[in-house]
Amino acid sequence: MKAIRFLSSCSMILAILGQPVSSNVCSTVTPRVRKDCFPEPGASELECLARNCCWAPDNTPGIPWCFQKLDSCSVLPASERIDCYPDSGANKISCENRGCHWCPTNHTSVPFCFYNSKEEAECIAKFPINKRIDCYPQPGATQEACEAKGCFWCTTNLANVPWCFYSADGPYGYYLKSEPQKIAQGWRVLLSKRDTVTLFGDDISPVAMDIEYHTKDRIRFKIYDPSNERFEVPLNIDSPPFAAEDPNYEVEFINDAFLKLRIIRQSTGTVLWETTFGGLVFSNQFLRIKAIIPSSTIYGFGEHEHSSFKHNMNFVKYGMFSRDQSPAFGNLYGVHPFYMCIEHDFNAHGVLFLNSNAQDVTLSPNPSITFRTIGGILDFYMFMGPTPENVIQQYTEAIGRPFMPPYWSLGFHLSRWGYNNLEVLQDTLERLKEFDVPQDVQYGDIDYMDRQLDFTYDKSNFFNLPQYVKALKEEGIRYVIVLDPFVTKDEPPGSYKPYDLGQEMGIWINNSDGFTPAVGKAWPPGNSVFPDFTNPLTTEWWIQLCTDFKKIIDYDGIWIDMNEPTNFGTGQKQGCALNNLNNPPYVPDITNRNLAEKTLCPDSKTYLGHHYDTHSLFGWSQAKSTFYAVQNATGKRGFVVSRSTFVGSGKYSGHWLGDNYSRWKDLHMSIIGMLEFNLFGIPYVGADICGFNEDTNYELCLRWMQVGAFYPYSRNHNSLESQEQDPGVFGQKFATAARTALLIRYTLLPYLYTLFYHSHTKGSTVIRGLMHEFTSDPQTHEIDKAFLWGSSLMIAPVLTEVKLLNPILIIRGGDNVKCNLKE
Repeated sequence: MKAIRFLSSCSMILAILGQPVSSNVCSTVTPRVRKDCFPEPGASELECLARNCCWAPDNTPGIPWCFQKLDSCSVLPASERIDCYPDSGANKISCENRGCHWCPTNHTSVPFCFYNSKEEAECIAKFPINKRIDCYPQPGATQEACEAKGCFWCTTNLANVPWCFYSADGPYGYYLKSEPQKIAQGWRVLLSKRDTVTLFGDDISPVAMDIEYHTKDRIRFKIYDPSNERFEVPLNIDSPPFAAEDPNYEVEFINDAFLKLRIIRQSTGTVLWETTFGGLVFSNQFLRIKAIIPSSTIYGFGEHEHSSFKHNMNFVKYGMFSRDQSPAFGNLYGVHPFYMCIEHDFNAHGVLFLNSNAQDVTLSPNPSITFRTIGGILDFYMFMGPTPENVIQQYTEAIGRPFMPPYWSLGFHLSRWGYNNLEVLQDTLERLKEFDVPQDVQYGDIDYMDRQLDFTYDKSNFFNLPQYVKALKEEGIRYVIVLDPFVTKDEPPGSYKPYDLGQEMGIWINNSDGFTPAVGKAWPPGNSVFPDFTNPLTTEWWIQLCTDFKKIIDYDGIWIDMNEPTNFGTGQKQGCALNNLNNPPYVPDITNRNLAEKTLCPDSKTYLGHHYDTHSLFGWSQAKSTFYAVQNATGKRGFVVSRSTFVGSGKYSGHWLGDNYSRWKDLHMSIIGMLEFNLFGIPYVGADICGFNEDTNYELCLRWMQVGAFYPYSRNHNSLESQEQDPGVFGQKFATAARTALLIRYTLLPYLYTLFYHSHTKGSTVIRGLMHEFTSDPQTHEIDKAFLWGSSLMIAPVLTEVKLLNPILIIRGGDNVKCNLKE
């Protein structure tokens, strides 16, 4: 390994002692071979795990969510295996690339790579997995419905492999209508549709594809309708007037029996992206493209709770659509269709799919990636690296460099939904003072408000809050308020300025008529309307309200929550009309496959168009307005943390990983989430320390405080229904151990602040995986139970329950440094 550098001559590795975690057999059980572990109705995750079974929700009818812990090797007896790889050199990747099952045994006569049945062998031989283009992407395919489309039907036990399909090599998709045309930035081609297969109708032909050479290390290729304007994400990525000279990539068209596009790394000849246009679909409400990629070492795609940092490529599907949903294996609060790939020669590149419509992506072991979306255009950016750090620097150069957090925001933050009154808050902070636990920031959740109304405070339970905030600031503790994006419409006329002013300015998201405000239900009393932050007038409204409230509560930053946006019903109060926007022909693989669930109807109107297109942009647009509002109100560097995020959100806000649970699993997941959001250009990130939902316990919370001391965003926060979990509530021994970890953080703050400076100016990551620094060592590619601060500090925490009576924190540095710090 190369030398590890630290600010001066000292290099450091920090490790919190722990035990190895056993491999998860649940992830190897493909959906169609799951054996039901909870056949009675009403299964929940907690009840399932109590039976020592696996839990993984699936949208496919008939697939159990709670199932037995059987790995794929247990599904078929060894004697019944049919050899899928009779030639030499089989390994897991080459086996799965053929669409077969891989399971080594101790018997040399038993095939490691095999088919489950003769029928499967014949089917895969006739229709190779990597040639299949899904002809029935929605659930519920039958052979009759499939063949009615003119497609082939062939079943398999492999998860997410299409049973109804056509071949990428056949006379389908699009073909080259004319020779490529030279344009100022690169090339343009026109593609025409073949009439053989249509999935959902309304196919568009011809379509244009522009290939733009933006910089030496960035190329853009987009497919769009040249005759009609379609929605495009309003993210301003600089597009130079002329093609970059001497780029580090080459573009190749192959127009034989079927058209292919290849993007090639010039220095090595590695094909980074190969698209066969026989698989292209471009219709009004369904767009799909499949790309062969050079390696299965893939990271990214969010926001999801992923079980590992490096993705499983075994036909895994991820839906992306902003949703108010506690971390689970489904689409969460933000949308980040970006991935990074480590190639076989250890170069790295990244790809952004810039699209804000509901979408899903399927990762296949060929290796290949299939993108599906239901609106907009197919707009891709590739970043050439060649190191992982170069990739993220190039990515953030395009989408916006991360904001520079104030120095005070790098300290320890404390929050709770459930202080209920000022006396409880005061008692909590007194405990921290008693045990000398450092604290820089205190939060006010919605319980400080008057009836959960934005820009108010409860003058009964929090009567002296303005004075108390001033007193905190005199002690050096900053105060951050929460604001939600919905505004009650049912207060007496003239009594609630946020609604009255918003109504006067006309800044609400409207119903499909474009005039009457969309009405839903949220925390405030009565019904609520929703500000449209894509409207420039809304920013003016928000700045005025934030500035006025600063004169009442002397806050230092703003935490924006519920901004997916959340609505407690499904669509507006009157329901959603039966039309193609509210009920598109294909709904991506999102929770419950319902675009209106817990939000507004897709046909609602926003300043930029329909909520159908802009839904996942809500958090991004609100963060932008809030960042300017905080700067205007405080006259200082803006501090914003947002739950919902999109591509480019890091320019305006940080992020916490949402309503996690007080479970050991969630402690591990927090590391994966931090690593991913650093790839997404949002380095100011952390999870709720000790968990948000459910009650924590002494050891879990202590271990979490030790790990959380090294989150870029270090905040302990939990919910109304849960017990208190601040560092002082567990007593002296706990507080001393938590204080020890936090003081190490405070000692290292100059280094952390420097990392954020490099992030803000160069786009560098703050938290990174070991593969980021030691890319040429394949053993680092799957490590996600340890992480780095920059290039110089490694944190390897305890992530499992070990029931130590005296947890030990060990710092290891150079030859002359060794320090054991006991409780």
